Amino acid sequence: MPGQQKRKRSRERAHRRAAAVPGHWEPLFSTQVHAELKEYVRHLHAERTVEPECLRIDQFCGRNTHPSTYQVSIFVRDESA
Repeated sequence: MPGQQKRKRSRERAHRRAAAVPGHWEPLFSTQVHAELKEYVRHLHAERTVEPECLRIDQFCGRNTHPSTYQVSIFVRDESA
């Protein structure tokens, strides 16, 4: 498939870059409504208080008894490093 190796190398470089910076992910916001998630992320981008590279959006898939949940986390660098 054309470009597959280039994408693989790009993902590997991004993974190495992230592993080189010591830190952890802290949850900022959690909701079960996708529209609320989109509005919160738009608000963060509009304020320009956080860098988009430091945000992570997780979707925890639900089943019959548990609805899906969306969580926005921010990467916090360790101060000791």
